Amino acid sequence: MSNHFTGLSLGPPLGDQRLDLCDLYAFQAPADPARTVIILNANPNADALHPDAIYRVNIDNDGDGLTDIAVSYVFAPPQDGRQTFSVFVARGQEARSPEAVGEKVVSDAEVSFGTQAKAVRAGSSTFFAGSRSDAFFFDFDGIQKLFDTSGGRNFTAPHLGGRSPWTGVDSNASANVFSTVMELPTAELGAAPDIRVWGRCSVRRDGRLEHVDRAGHPSVSSFFNTDETKEEYNAGEPVNDRERWTDQFVHLMGHTGDYSREEAIAAIDADGLLPDMLTFDPSKPARYPNGRNFTDDVINHRLAFLSKGDIPPTGLSPHTDVLTEFPYLGNPHPATG
Repeated sequence: MSNHFTGLSLGPPLGDQRLDLCDLYAFQAPADPARTVIILNANPNADALHPDAIYRVNIDNDGDGLTDIAVSYVFAPPQDGRQTFSVFVARGQEARSPEAVGEKVVSDAEVSFGTQAKAVRAGSSTFFAGSRSDAFFFDFDGIQKLFDTSGGRNFTAPHLGGRSPWTGVDSNASANVFSTVMELPTAELGAAPDIRVWGRCSVRRDGRLEHVDRAGHPSVSSFFNTDETKEEYNAGEPVNDRERWTDQFVHLMGHTGDYSREEAIAAIDADGLLPDMLTFDPSKPARYPNGRNFTDDVINHRLAFLSKGDIPPTGLSPHTDVLTEFPYLGNPHPATG
């Protein structure tokens, strides 16, 4: 849930957790480095996804900020605790349509809500959709203390000095999430030498498709936005990010890390934060900011980035229930309460 911090008051898009994108991962398949795994997580309630929504993985493989490959997941209305999903793959100009277009490679496959992960093979690719254990680890209460976000305030200068804000408690230790997972031959991505990946959630309301959330770099949308700008940010396209959001990012970094404008822009460029797409060069090991895997401590990375290295690490460890085989995220935790 690494994009869920903004102001701690905005809540999920349109007040609906099903539309809330959480985390994006891209890494080499453990058993075959010639294959790539891309995971887009949504809905921290880990139940059925929205039947009027399109959950999209966008891939730019030529560096122009525009989508060259679009993988769209759509879900049927849930019935009797079950749900099905279909997957469309579009390429080239067709991939820039906001609709679920292209070749229908998966049709009405079963969503997995239990411990049995139902993989769906389509040619040389494999797909999955369903509830899984959330791999993202973070100290939510510690972040609240560090930035004094009580009362829904947005992030300001961190409160450094004195007692450590960290509680040592992983807020996601028993959390589940709804995952969409795909694995495919890396050669089909057309990386030259890298790709840029971002997720989008759009929902149809009154006949109109609205873009309500997006995901790229972990925690960027949440830390760098305000309650007033997040809806605009989520509806935007990465190709416009640098022009629209550089000044806001620079302003925040001046508060959190005493960056000069020149220092802030250099740091943004070094991490490739704008446009907000996750860059992955599959010829190199996946480790954020080159892709992202489950062991990457993206919160420590982001806090060090914001503070110019002044915020101490949280001390948390990666989750140990992840798998070395498809769909890679661990079995869902039993429901409590």
